[in-house]
Amino acid sequence: MTDALIELTARLETTAQRLRAGELDPEATLMQIEELARLASEASAEVDERMRAALEPLPDLPGQLPLPAG
Repeated sequence: MTDALIELTARLETTAQRLRAGELDPEATLMQIEELARLASEASAEVDERMRAALEPLPDLPGQLPLPAG
């Protein structure tokens, strides 16, 4: 997992516990939701970037010869 995903998971778990315990007032709850949405967006962008990098073929490097077929 990436750092962003680890942080998001930890924050989600902490926030869920605080919501269940009734520790957050409505304004604090909204602030937490906004922050978690921001973290989720960052994590999604990071995962998307890594997936694209994994799927893109490597460029031909100067001086490389093609491998013989067969």
